[in-house]
Amino acid sequence: MNLSERLTDDMKQAMKNQDKFKLSVIRMMRASVKNLEIDLKRPLDDSEVLDILSREIKQRKDSLQEFKKASRDDLVAGLVVEIEIISQYLPEQLTEEEIQEIVTQTIHELGASSKADMGKVMSALLPKTKGRADGKLVNQLVQQHLN
Repeated sequence: MNLSERLTDDMKQAMKNQDKFKLSVIRMMRASVKNLEIDLKRPLDDSEVLDILSREIKQRKDSLQEFKKASRDDLVAGLVVEIEIISQYLPEQLTEEEIQEIVTQTIHELGASSKADMGKVMSALLPKTKGRADGKLVNQLVQQHLN
């Protein structure tokens, strides 16, 4: 079962369970997927759906930080639950140690030694960590290694 089908099945289950919050989050994810399918005029593969879900989580994490700064606890609680729901559809996240290992291995494979190689390293790393690690963290770890 691909991610789009899983979203549809989970949406139906949320309807049956009358879980309005989960239903609204899943509908939002499906709408994002559907919008891109309409734009591209073809169904999306799991990789493209993962990109959408990763982007949705990133947006919520950014909003979460802003709401915490503004002491908007009422909005923070809802966003935390939304992030948890969306995270269920992403592959298991890599730990910082696992990311560190992948970064070190990739830098060694490419023979990168300076910040000038940053783009080359990141372009090799992103497919390896796609959907499983925060790009900002990967970038920070690469910068630390290339200093």
